Amino acid sequence: MPDTTSDPLTFRCPSCGGLNRVPAARLDQAPRCGRCQTALDLSAHPQEVNDDALERLVRASPVPVLVDFWAPWCGPCKAVAPHLTALAKERAGSLLIVKVNTDQHQRIAGAMQVQAIPTLMLYKGGALAKRQAGALMGPQLRAFVDA
Repeated sequence: MPDTTSDPLTFRCPSCGGLNRVPAARLDQAPRCGRCQTALDLSAHPQEVNDDALERLVRASPVPVLVDFWAPWCGPCKAVAPHLTALAKERAGSLLIVKVNTDQHQRIAGAMQVQAIPTLMLYKGGALAKRQAGALMGPQLRAFVDA
């Protein structure tokens, strides 16, 4: 088990999308983005991203990135959302969870060959580690990320 008191955690800036590594011991000091100086969102809620931001994030992130391809009208997508939020809070700084609305970002959904929603894709070290079409919740979602 890593020593979380010294391991830096990674947070995505809600303003410029930059990745920021913050030592766990400094989380109570209201850290700001190193690029644009915006206060970092430490709540770790899954953030919406567009095509360009997703590609940059996956390529540059020092921690795994879980991407949720979803649509607002999708019932299973709505059912998965609170589980993703809970996982994001549990793994804040050691796992980034982002969401891509397939209705708004059809180009990236097509390029990633998303044929069903929800589709989850886990990236590690800039490469696709695994993907899952269909809803995963609770323990299944954690097992998907951890395996």
